[in-house]
Amino acid sequence: MEDSILKLLSSVRPYTYTKEMIAEALGLKRSSELIELADTLDTMEENDQIVRRKGGTYATIEQAGYVQGIIHINRRGTGFIDRDNDLSIMVPADELTAAMNGDTVLVNHVHYDDYGEKLQGSLVKVVKHATTTVVGTFRMDYRHLHFVPDDEQLQDKSIDLRLPKGFLPQEGLKIICTIEKYGQPLVLAYEATIGNIKEPGVDILSVLLESGIDPVFPDDVKEQVKTIPMEVQPGELEGRVNLTEDPTVTIDGDDSKDFDDAVSVAKDGDGWRLRVSIADVSHYVTQDSPLDKEAYKRGCSTYVTDRVVPMLPEELSNGICSLNPHVVRLTNTCEMHVAKDGTVTSKMVYASYIRSFARMTYHNVNLILDGDAEKQKEYSFLGSLFFDLRDCADAIRSERTRKGAIDFDTPEAEIIVDENGHPTDIRMRQRGHAERMIEDCMIAANVAIAELMNAKDIPCVYRIHETPKPRKLKDFQRIGYVLNHPFTYKGDITPKAIQSYLGSLEDTPEYPILSMAMLRCMQKARYDRSCLGHFGLAEQYYLHFTSPIRRYPDLIVHRMLRKYMYENAEGDRFADNKRMDDDAEQSSIRERASADAEFACEDMKKAEYMQDHVGEVVEGIISSVTSFGFFVQLPNTIEGLVSIYSLPGDFDYDADRLALVSWYPKAEYHVGMKVTVTVAEADKEKGQITFELVQPSSANKDRKPAAKRQGEHQTHTDKRQAKKPSIDRRSSRDRRRSAAPKSEKTRDGYPSRDRKPYNRSAASRKHATGKKGSFHGSVKASGYGTKGKGENRRRKPKGKA
Repeated sequence: MEDSILKLLSSVRPYTYTKEMIAEALGLKRSSELIELADTLDTMEENDQIVRRKGGTYATIEQAGYVQGIIHINRRGTGFIDRDNDLSIMVPADELTAAMNGDTVLVNHVHYDDYGEKLQGSLVKVVKHATTTVVGTFRMDYRHLHFVPDDEQLQDKSIDLRLPKGFLPQEGLKIICTIEKYGQPLVLAYEATIGNIKEPGVDILSVLLESGIDPVFPDDVKEQVKTIPMEVQPGELEGRVNLTEDPTVTIDGDDSKDFDDAVSVAKDGDGWRLRVSIADVSHYVTQDSPLDKEAYKRGCSTYVTDRVVPMLPEELSNGICSLNPHVVRLTNTCEMHVAKDGTVTSKMVYASYIRSFARMTYHNVNLILDGDAEKQKEYSFLGSLFFDLRDCADAIRSERTRKGAIDFDTPEAEIIVDENGHPTDIRMRQRGHAERMIEDCMIAANVAIAELMNAKDIPCVYRIHETPKPRKLKDFQRIGYVLNHPFTYKGDITPKAIQSYLGSLEDTPEYPILSMAMLRCMQKARYDRSCLGHFGLAEQYYLHFTSPIRRYPDLIVHRMLRKYMYENAEGDRFADNKRMDDDAEQSSIRERASADAEFACEDMKKAEYMQDHVGEVVEGIISSVTSFGFFVQLPNTIEGLVSIYSLPGDFDYDADRLALVSWYPKAEYHVGMKVTVTVAEADKEKGQITFELVQPSSANKDRKPAAKRQGEHQTHTDKRQAKKPSIDRRSSRDRRRSAAPKSEKTRDGYPSRDRKPYNRSAASRKHATGKKGSFHGSVKASGYGTKGKGENRRRKPKGKA
C-alpha cells in the first residue's frame, strides 16, 4: 500500500489529497481497508516518507522540500549534508543543539545564502543518532577534576555526567558512558572503566570503543559458538564438490591468522583454469542467529596498529571457518576459464570442500617468483603453481587495464610497535607481485559472481562506486594546472581518461600528490541493493564475495547463493530484496566507522612516534595548502602542519594557485614544493603534528609553479584562472582570526596477542558499585582529545580487493 500512496501523491500537487481522498482514489471502501490506510499513513509519517499539514492534507517528503541525509559537523559547529549530485546543505551551528556528527537528520527551507553560493537549510529533526556512547578522560584543571570527552566536538557542550555511588574519579582515568539524553545538556551515564591513559593499549581501546567497536562478544554469541563443532563433520560434505586433491594454497600476510580465500590454477589450452575457493561462513552463521545479529551489528573486522577486532569470534575466524593448511574446510568455489588475453570466457560457482596444501605468505611467494633457489626447493611439491598463477593474474590485470581500471597505488604506512604499543618505526608498506596477483584473482572472482547473481536476479548487496562529481574534477584540474600537468577530458569522464592521465605521470615527482588528489575526487565506494557499477574498476557488475570472515556483505552473498542457486528457493525473494536495503546501509555505516577508527589510531601512533623526534630537521613535500597554513608530507607518509602564524612575512591564500603568497618579503609556498622543516610539536591525543619551516629546497628557488609550459593546452577554466588570480585581500590578522585549523589528512579488536582481552564487566566492577549518582563539578571541556580521522577511504587489510 505504501508504494500506491507514494505514487498517487507524487502525481498531483503537494498537499492536495486528504486521507478520505486517498481512500477514494485507491478504491478503498471496506472498514478494514480504511483502518489499514490510516495505520499506513501514520507509519509513513513517522518514517518521514510523507508530510501532513494541519488541514489533514499530505505530500511526499520530496514535494514538501525536505531533505534527509547524514550531517557532518566541523570544528566550528556548523553542519553540512553532502549529496551525491548536488551542492551540500549547510545547517547553522545554533540549530544543532540536538544533533551530533554523523546523525541522520531531516532539513527543510533549503535556500541559497546571502551570497548566492551555498545552500542553507533548517533542521527539522534527528531521524537517527549515530553516537550512543561517549569516551572521555578525567583531567585536572585549576585544582578541579573535569570530565573531558575524547571527541573534541563535544568538549564545548554542557555535560551532565552521572556516576555510580562510591565511584572515585582519578586523573587520567578513561571511562565509557552511555548517552541518556541528547541536546543541552548532554546527559551521560557511566557504563564502564577502560583504564588509565598511561596503561599500554588503553589509547587504542578508547578509540575503538568510541567508534562503537567492542572487542568483547555478547554471552549469547559465546554460547552459540560452543555448539559449533571445530572439525568438519562427514555429513556436511554431502552435495559438495571434492577439491581436496586439487593443489590449493592460501597466500596472506606474515601475521595473518584468518584465511578466507584460497587459489588453485592449472594451464588449460591457451589459457588457465582458475579456482578461487572462499570459506563458506554462511554454513555456520545462519540468518537471524546470535552470531548473525552480532556480525550485522559489527559489519566488518577492524584492523588497527597492533590488533584486530574480528567480525566473528576467534573460534570461527581463526578456526573452523579459516582455510588452515592440511585440514578439510567447507568452501564456495568460483571456477573461471581465463583466456590468454585475460578475458574470463566461462564461469561457474558451486559448493565445495578443500584441503589447503600450504599456508603461503606474500613474502615467500615473492621470493619464489624472484628466483630464490632455497624457497623454490622448499615448495617444489607445488610444481609450477606460483608461476602459472602469476601468468594468469598478469593476463587478468592487462585486461582490467585495457578496460580502464584505475590503479592509484597510494602509499600506505606500516607502523611497528613494541610490546607496550609504542611505535618504534614507521615505514612504507611494500607490495610485491604476490600481493598484486592475489588482488587480481579476487577482483576477477567478485566480478564473476556479480555477473552470475545479476543474470539470475538474485537478491544481494553489490559494491558500487559512482562517477566523480564534476565540481570535484574541476578542483583537481586546478591542482594539475598548478603542478604543470593539466588534466583535460571531453564529454563525460571515463575511468580510461583518469587511468591514462595518471599513467603518464608515474615517473614524475608530482605523481604521489596528483594520485592522492585524484583519489580525493572519487566518490566513496559503498554498498547498495542495486547494481550501479564500479567506476574505479571500470566494471559494470561488482560485489564482495571473497572475504566473508571479515565483511558482512560477503556473508550475505554466500547466503543468497546457497538459497537461490543451490537450493532454488523462490518464496522469500520480495522480503529478501527489501532486507538488502537495510543490510547495504548498515554495512556502509559500519565500514565508515571502522575506517574512522583505523585512521584515528594511525594518526595517533604517528604523532606518538614523532614525539621522539621533536627538534629534528626533515625534508618533505607540500601536499595541500589552506588559508591557515600548509601540510607537509614526509617520505614515510607522516604529515604535519606548518602554520601560517610561523611563517615570516604577511601571507595571503591564493585559491586559484593553491599557494600562500607573500609580497614582502617575496615568497610563495605551493602544492608539490619541497621544503625543509623542523618537528616542532607532536600531540598524541589530538593526532596532530606541527612543523616549522627551515627553508625551501634549493631545487625550487627558481621554479614558477603556475607558469604555462610552451605548447601546453589550457582549458577554458585554466585560462580564466590564469588571467585573474583570486586572492583573499583581507588583512592577515582578520583572515587568521576567521580561519580554524582543520585536518586535511587522508588515507580503502581483539587485544594484541600478549594482552588479556578487555572485559567490560570486570572493568566495571572495579569502580561501579551502588546506585547512580551525579558528578558534581564543571565538565565543560577546554581543548583536549581531538582525533584527526581524515577521509573515509577504507584500507584493505592484507592487500586484498
